[in-house]
Amino acid sequence: MSRAAGGAGEGLPTGPDEVRTRLEETGYLVDDGLAIACFLALKLHRPIFCEGDAGVGKTSLASALAQILGAPMIRLQCYEGIDVSQALYDWDFPRQLLHLRAAEAAGITDADRLEGELYDRRFLVARPLLRALETQPSVLLVDEVDRADDEFEAFLLELLSEYSVTIPELGTLRSESPPVVVLTSNRTREVHDALKRRCLYHWFDHPGFARELAIVRRRLPGVTLRLAEQVTALVQALRAEDLLKPPGVAETIDWAEALDALGATELDAELAVATLGSVLKYREDAERARGLDMTAILAARGA
Repeated sequence: MSRAAGGAGEGLPTGPDEVRTRLEETGYLVDDGLAIACFLALKLHRPIFCEGDAGVGKTSLASALAQILGAPMIRLQCYEGIDVSQALYDWDFPRQLLHLRAAEAAGITDADRLEGELYDRRFLVARPLLRALETQPSVLLVDEVDRADDEFEAFLLELLSEYSVTIPELGTLRSESPPVVVLTSNRTREVHDALKRRCLYHWFDHPGFARELAIVRRRLPGVTLRLAEQVTALVQALRAEDLLKPPGVAETIDWAEALDALGATELDAELAVATLGSVLKYREDAERARGLDMTAILAARGA
């Protein structure tokens, strides 16, 4: 593979406004800052580092970019202890062993030949990072990088600097057209500055009422306007409380979808309490929510 000077794929957006328009066509709404970051990521081959609370749309951005580029999204889910063999590549040892036995049965005794055959590309198992380098175009999502350790961060920084990897048995593999890379962090710990400096940074905050309502309406067009407004208003009120896990936009959508599945066209306090499990995931948060004057909140939205 050789890295080309061109873009990540054909039909790339020509500016931030076109990025915004094409993302919105997929149902993903962006502000000016994120539209500019996405355009620069496509133009300059720079990763986007997305940081913010869970459920605010970081992961969905990678999916939306994949849609507008007509490219596959390749996801690497990070976790504590992840290493190169799980993220980049590994050798298919069972197949290598079978090949070795077949060669021995055929009377092949040349050690150098056998070694060369065992470490052939056909026995290499490509993990997400290598698949992204070899797939053009592609969108690589490195999800929850804050859960990985320092050593993996350093490895990731090196890989994203050159979009290439050296496999001792095969040599250096270099991407012809670098993938569009989206890294996400829920900020469970601080990610090192060196990795952030390599990226375009965007902080994902919880949206205001009007924007969140627009997102719900775009994602769930079958939900009535009244129900969408009421659900959004209640979620906004819940975020103002001291919760262990404030609900994100994803939970707002889940709640509205659950209520719609129940046949609801509007919301009252009793139904809201009964369905809190769709939006809150901790007992303490649910108890605090039950203490809210939901009737008053809903009344403010014309309930």
